[in-house]
Amino acid sequence: MAAGELFVEMECHQFTKSGQNACGDDYQLLTLENENRSIAVLSDGLGSGIKAHMLANMTTTMGLHFLKSNVDVLRSVETIMDSLPICEVRKISYATFSMVDFRLGGITRVIEMGNPQYIQLRGNVEVPAQKHQKIVSQRWPDREVDCYETRMEPGDRLIICSDGVTQAGLGQKKYKFGWRRSGELEYIQNTLRRDPNISARDLAYSVAFQALSITPGKCLDDISCLVIYLRHPRILRILTGPPFHKVHDHAFAMLATAGANDVVICGGTTASILERELKKKVEIDLHLVKSSGDLPPAGIMPGVGLVTEGILTLSRVCSLLESGNFENSPMAARAIITRINENDVIEFIVGTKVNEAHQDPNLPIELELRRNIIKRLVTILETKYRKKVVVKYY
Repeated sequence: MAAGELFVEMECHQFTKSGQNACGDDYQLLTLENENRSIAVLSDGLGSGIKAHMLANMTTTMGLHFLKSNVDVLRSVETIMDSLPICEVRKISYATFSMVDFRLGGITRVIEMGNPQYIQLRGNVEVPAQKHQKIVSQRWPDREVDCYETRMEPGDRLIICSDGVTQAGLGQKKYKFGWRRSGELEYIQNTLRRDPNISARDLAYSVAFQALSITPGKCLDDISCLVIYLRHPRILRILTGPPFHKVHDHAFAMLATAGANDVVICGGTTASILERELKKKVEIDLHLVKSSGDLPPAGIMPGVGLVTEGILTLSRVCSLLESGNFENSPMAARAIITRINENDVIEFIVGTKVNEAHQDPNLPIELELRRNIIKRLVTILETKYRKKVVVKYY
């Protein structure tokens, strides 16, 4: 990724209302790289459970399409309202929403109906909208739509949420009128004072969890918090496999020492090349062997990064990312996944020399060739984890 290039991190965390099988809120995120745009929609369906989720999902699906296609705001809102099914009990069709159209280097539009007003922070100082307009549909005169325009600068965060956040604790002695937007804002500002570099993922979780904790032991409403964070990208570089030509070993090894925030070295042969070329030794804490699970323990190359076994570990990382279940995962795989979650751009530097050990037909079938594992990782990281992935072969 070029120096000075910016990255838009978008993440949402949700908690489902107690006793329900589905969250009544829904969100959808999309990055349009060719247009330098990132769009997001968060919707809260009427009521809770499956029906509410269907209302919210219809709204986010249509909203995302309309944003992407640059459809007029009033036409978009009227189409959404016309399309939602009528609730049999309340005889109304309804879903609140927040839609964000972020254009890198340009105007960011926020369109809201019924949801709490968005928060934009520069550092921990709130940034007011540059422009605000209210739109009312003649067909739906009871629905007011707020349209905001603002500019996002590097380091800015934009936070949107459902009313499960701002109404948390409603009726309690301490929160007679709920946590409210002011309580959410104060909490976020205090969080940023403690951790100015907190990721969108961690901030979204922190806000949602704080709203949940206001009513201990029970989630009284669906809770959603979505954070958009504009920043310089955090880069994780994963080196695996020896280069095809030995003459490239030094250049390959030097890639582990510059241009990345975090480095992982996967494979014994790969680690040996770096030890030789960088004059450094891998250190393994033998006390961790028993707790390393069914994968070889990870080590550290001082001043460089994490060192793990190769094909087996990458294959396990891939399977865990696909399942989304990281509980009880081996220490080495979990260490790589933690680093993936903490970074925005994942660079794979892949040596293409064939390791004859992996061609043995008696080895387990899950020992896929390195190249195929990387392809699977690229797909899952781009589609499920919204990472920017770069692959370079040596």
